[in-house]
Amino acid sequence: MWELERETALQALARLRCAIVGDGRLGRATASGLREAGLTVEGPHGRGARCSGADVVLLCVPDGEIANAATAIERRADGPLVGHCSGATTLAPLAPHEAFSLHPLMTVPADGAARLAGASAAVAGSTPHAREIAHQLALSLGLTPIDVADEDRAAYHAAASIASNFLITIEAAAEQLAQTAGIDRAALAPLVRATVENWASLGPDRALTGPIARGDHETVERQRAAIQQRTPTLLPLFDALADATRALAAGGHAAEGGIEGNEAGDDRAGGSEDARAAADRRTCAHPELTGPARRHAGAQA
Repeated sequence: MWELERETALQALARLRCAIVGDGRLGRATASGLREAGLTVEGPHGRGARCSGADVVLLCVPDGEIANAATAIERRADGPLVGHCSGATTLAPLAPHEAFSLHPLMTVPADGAARLAGASAAVAGSTPHAREIAHQLALSLGLTPIDVADEDRAAYHAAASIASNFLITIEAAAEQLAQTAGIDRAALAPLVRATVENWASLGPDRALTGPIARGDHETVERQRAAIQQRTPTLLPLFDALADATRALAAGGHAAEGGIEGNEAGDDRAGGSEDARAAADRRTCAHPELTGPARRHAGAQA
């Protein structure tokens, strides 16, 4: 690693020999991406590879296999630098190697196709030199590096799981319920995409819509009754999400410029019973309408 002390990390990285351990979808995508960036890459190798002669070794293996894979890597006086791609794991399992981590904040499909470019990546290093190499590897893959300390790894990875894994769980529940009404996944997909885009651009306070945000308790109760009748196993999930959404609506000030506009704000701001009743009557006058069209009709009535 002595070259890195005399030139920039990016220049040196192009001259180093990289090795990938782990022949799964992430290992294949990473190897392909680094080769496309002009780096010399060996592998992906299977677990237990010694990677003799490599300057940088990146372990794309399950979290529980990181320590064993790191132990198998041949140590030399001049390296190698050893990293892992785990989001929740600290650098401890890589000791005594000079260590780094690089976790792409992106899902990689089972077919191994890389969708890494444009995403972020959590990076860390046991030395400034290791951290810089992690940064440059991320940039070579088209990722934006973000520093995540060891004490923040579990929280960071939990956030990623909620944003990605739990989203699939929720959409699976929506799909299951929709099927009881003859609605398939394709009909829900545009709504899901628009909702995620609204959250990304506006934030949760302003992006929140729906009956809970509007204070429409009767509709929520009808929804709950339908779920209890048709898909009772989903009821605990619905109740937990409804409670969390009520808390978000109550504390998020969605009425202040949010998508719901003043209708949602009137309920949460403690508008009069007469005003709420009038709003209900205006909305019910157009039972065939939903979403923005229904809100517009109520405002114009």
